Amino acid sequence: MATSHGTSEWKKRSVVSNFIFKFDGTQDGKPKVALFKRSDKVSTYQHHIAPISGSIDPTDPSPLAAAWREIREETTLTPSSITLLRRGKPYTFTDPSVKREWTIHPFMFRLKPETPDSNPSIKIDWEHESWAWYSPDTIIIIHDSYKGVPRLAESLRRVYFETDLGHEPGRILSSGLQALSHDHESGARQLASKALQTLRDVVAALGPPLDSRQQWWSQVRTAGWHLCANGRPSMNAAITSALLTALSEIESQLQLNSTEEDATKTALQILDTSLTNRSKTAEAISSAFAAYMEQTFPAKDQPLSILTLSESSTIRLALTHLATSTEYSLDLRILESRPLYEGVSLAGSLIEALDTSTSSSSDKKLKSHKITLYPDTSPALAATTEGGKAVDLVLIGSDRISASGSVLNKTGSLPTVLSARHVGGSDTRVVVLGETEKIALPGKEKDHDSEENDPTQITRAWSAEDNSQRVQSAAAVLEEKVKGESKAGSCHEVKVAVKNVFFEWVPHSLIDAYITEQGGWAVGDIKNRSEKLAAEETRLFGSL
Repeated sequence: MATSHGTSEWKKRSVVSNFIFKFDGTQDGKPKVALFKRSDKVSTYQHHIAPISGSIDPTDPSPLAAAWREIREETTLTPSSITLLRRGKPYTFTDPSVKREWTIHPFMFRLKPETPDSNPSIKIDWEHESWAWYSPDTIIIIHDSYKGVPRLAESLRRVYFETDLGHEPGRILSSGLQALSHDHESGARQLASKALQTLRDVVAALGPPLDSRQQWWSQVRTAGWHLCANGRPSMNAAITSALLTALSEIESQLQLNSTEEDATKTALQILDTSLTNRSKTAEAISSAFAAYMEQTFPAKDQPLSILTLSESSTIRLALTHLATSTEYSLDLRILESRPLYEGVSLAGSLIEALDTSTSSSSDKKLKSHKITLYPDTSPALAATTEGGKAVDLVLIGSDRISASGSVLNKTGSLPTVLSARHVGGSDTRVVVLGETEKIALPGKEKDHDSEENDPTQITRAWSAEDNSQRVQSAAAVLEEKVKGESKAGSCHEVKVAVKNVFFEWVPHSLIDAYITEQGGWAVGDIKNRSEKLAAEETRLFGSL
């Protein structure tokens, strides 16, 4: 490709930069980052210190997959000894000295602490001649003192924000990200609220702009970007939408205020208002759902049968509202939703809510509701009523809604919908409840990272005392195999994996209605919202 730098060909390369951190057992109690001195056998930047880097190959499914591959090849480390902590915002620069245009995808990994069964050690290959632990603050602040690869400090600060934000704001953001990533009980709406609260706490800790409002605003947007990208990537649609909306409003108000002291006060007021108003969204969805049901199922002489799964606060509130504010008697069928049994929790919450509520409908007579729980293996049975007919409605939540209208929800959603369609055909309505903030940025469903969690959430049920001895013995064998242990003397290698994927897609072609806080939406409305979000993201985060 000819460039403005001359007539010779420049090469474009997309690479990963993997920063491996150690937080445990450091002498001064502060985090350290591993940097590697490149050998004379590599083609560029010989004898420069660098993170574990490498090109993203066409066969790599994603930059993250390339990052894991490079780490394994160059250090022998695997997911058993390190864990992904953060992703950094990619960026591009040119280096005339090597005639390259580099696009950098930074990642931050954490070395797991040593245990009696684990002794993670870094073993370098031919691409490096040595390595050492460094202070990340030192590399970022006085990077000119080190012979590092180009933009080493820039790549590092994109994953290690503590230096630029300051100790306390950085600590708050780091703790907030960790809490979001480990929260497997809250739904997407609740996670978005927690992300807003974290941003509010970061802004409060930053205080008023000291040097310039521009730098302060960049710090606030950086915190927002990390909450979107690193809080809970598999459920980040709601987080991203909520934060973009709040940041956009802050930006608009800042343009009206001239003093530096007003910046923090204005931002905090907007974030506090956003947090307060979020409860009204669920109420609006509940009302819109009740209106949809009244229009779609006007007859109330027979119980209304609804099949659902998992635990969504939006669904819980909507079903409670439907039971207490209309004349319907409900026949609720709930799948238990392994491995964390959120369906069981939903059933308990509904029972408690109905036991303590009073009807607000015009009909004050006692209404009878029925709740039945089913194992995840029987969605077709759950979709069939006692009279042999199909349920009236399949109700699912949404952790993410793609621009095309497909919905990402708890694993088990797709077989539930397909089973209901098999039993009842188009007579069974499939309805999605979700805030408009669940709508994601444009992109293909397959490009969205799936979330796979600890397999012990599944396997622990196999070892229960009330299982047969054969099942318990098999569970012990499988546990050893999952850990990679082999029987001494065996001439066969058997690899075993237990998949614990939390979410799956339900295609838009299987969905009849989307109920939001703004009423019923069509796929066209969803697409327009997604495109507007993309424009906001580019405007607010594009220059970071």
